[in-house]
Amino acid sequence: MWDPMTPRTSFQVWAPRAGRVEVEVNAERHAMSPGERGWWRAEVPAGPGAEYAYVLDGGPTLPDPRSPWQSHGVHGRSRCVDHTAFAWTDRHWQAAPLCDGVVYELHVGTFSAAGTFAGAAERLPHLVDLGITHVEIMPVAEFPGARGWGYDGVDLYAPHHAYGTPDDLKRLVDACHAHGLGVILDVVYNHLGPSGNYLDRFGPYFTHRYATPWGVAVNLDDAGSDEVRRFFTDDAKMWLRDYHFDGLRLDAVHAIFDSSAKHFLEELAEEVAGLERELGRRFTLIAESDLNDPRLLRAPEHGGFGLHAQWNEDFHHALHALLTGERHGYFADFGSLADLARALRHAFVLDGCYSRFRDRRHGRAPAGLTGDRFVGFLQNHDQIGNRARGDRSSHLLAPARLELAAALVLTAPFVPMLFQGEEWGASTPFQYFTDHAEPELAQAVREGRRRELASFGWDPHDVPDPQAEETFARCKLDWSEPERAPHAALLDWHRRLIALRRREPDLRDGRLERVEVDFDEAARWLVLRRGSLAVACNLSAHPQPVPIRAAAPVPLLWPDERPELVAGGVRLQADGVAVCRVA
Repeated sequence: MWDPMTPRTSFQVWAPRAGRVEVEVNAERHAMSPGERGWWRAEVPAGPGAEYAYVLDGGPTLPDPRSPWQSHGVHGRSRCVDHTAFAWTDRHWQAAPLCDGVVYELHVGTFSAAGTFAGAAERLPHLVDLGITHVEIMPVAEFPGARGWGYDGVDLYAPHHAYGTPDDLKRLVDACHAHGLGVILDVVYNHLGPSGNYLDRFGPYFTHRYATPWGVAVNLDDAGSDEVRRFFTDDAKMWLRDYHFDGLRLDAVHAIFDSSAKHFLEELAEEVAGLERELGRRFTLIAESDLNDPRLLRAPEHGGFGLHAQWNEDFHHALHALLTGERHGYFADFGSLADLARALRHAFVLDGCYSRFRDRRHGRAPAGLTGDRFVGFLQNHDQIGNRARGDRSSHLLAPARLELAAALVLTAPFVPMLFQGEEWGASTPFQYFTDHAEPELAQAVREGRRRELASFGWDPHDVPDPQAEETFARCKLDWSEPERAPHAALLDWHRRLIALRRREPDLRDGRLERVEVDFDEAARWLVLRRGSLAVACNLSAHPQPVPIRAAAPVPLLWPDERPELVAGGVRLQADGVAVCRVA
């Protein structure tokens, strides 16, 4: 850490596998002193911005595992950063509670033409006008090359150099807060990328006790794992403390393997709670999980891990399969109105019942948990980007179905989330892209991508080259679209829905026992009741009356012409939707 009162920096690194460690600063090497449990330390003349690297047993220079800045990429030298020097303007800031929120997921590299932190900041007024409360940023930890999704990061403490400097990221967060927006950062603690991953040279960061889809597993319960766990919990607290993020989205926690008596996720939640008490700020931890396991969200005293929310994949799968008719892969378990109704009433569809996709029982009922502990969505980076062509719902559905889907997402008992450009039906895809310099790795990524998607039934010839720069370029949002037809109408529809959600307490009531759903599988209609409001949906190919079980429903919101009132309900056009007051 940089001490402004002296021209010296205290360097410290955990390297239990080394017999001798040096730190090289400005081409001059300094011996480090060994400490307890594999830690090495040295005080060296250096200041903010100084470049440095570690040398283990006389070998090549290596970046700091906890490098705060990799201005030359994953293979370059690290740079010192003084996190206390930034002039924040968000004193006393508190993000809105997630239960009252509307989340917007974005990818820094494609959200703006510039593809930088500064470029993203310029578009914040659009999010405020839309009614967003929380921005969720896809991973920004240093990853290989100049472009990528960020899930193959290797320098977890350093913001990606192509997006800007550490101060540029702080300016983005500060600007979000100035606009009244909370900021959630997507972090990846289940694996690291292959290129530029030097951690194993320093210590036992990985274990062969488990296997993951991405290779060797992170060591959270084998010999030497105490410091590995600390590496990740310190990283989480660094983003919250030094960059003022309001929460973290934890990627694929089902691939975090830990047989310890206290699971890593419980320890992480405890550490973050301690930081909350220290700073007087409220933080949110959101999990992505394929397990349908409510223990993630239950309090530790009830056998849980104490996380605050999780993505609700079942709601997405039920809604997507119903609207598109797709049944490949995990969509094999979904597709009926009954599935969507079950998701709306109980959060999970697969809650211990048989899964055709897995050929076994899956999940557990989240009894006692409220709907606002789940994040609901029609689209996210995975559900778009893991399609062969990266096609969005706007490529798969007619405008009327997009409006119906938006109404269900934004009136469901979950915290709603939109993916960048969804609000105007962006025509740009979101495809998988990488920038690996190693030819063998680049080819392995190409082949692996095509092989993986072929296993889900996609034609490998439809998969664009992840390494091609044009694959990345075509994913950048076109910011001229929101101002013209047909995008402007869909954008207005999202604005009105979000405003209604924020205005009506019944739509933010997370109590699932108060959710009522009526549907007719044969007639293809569904009505979602949220207190005094009803969301009537006609999913048939022809106009028809939709019964609401109310003597005199009053239409409040509809996308086009005002729905016709009929006895006990409303008459809707094909794929029509209307929100009505019923009490």
